[in-house]
Amino acid sequence: MFKFKKGDDVLVTTGRDKGKRGKIEKVLVSENKVVISGVNIYKRHRKATRNQAAGIYQVTRPVNASSIAIICPKCLKPTRVGFKIEGKNKNRICNKCKGLITTKE
Repeated sequence: MFKFKKGDDVLVTTGRDKGKRGKIEKVLVSENKVVISGVNIYKRHRKATRNQAAGIYQVTRPVNASSIAIICPKCLKPTRVGFKIEGKNKNRICNKCKGLITTKE
């Protein structure tokens, strides 16, 4: 089970966007990366095609999963994710307050 899910609120802990908060838009499990709204934005110069006009577009690039910390919805602090098995369910928990981390998509 991957520690991050689409819709989680996260804080960037390293890099040029350190300190920025955002919501996960997409999870790339095979690459161990996530796409976060408003973080790691680059400009891309594009040629004109039949479907798209030429110009400079903003592109959101993926961020490595080791560079972010999830924000606990209960204590509102950046934390690491732990797991707790209850019956057949494997739940994510906050390592600071031991609260359950749920995703609001």
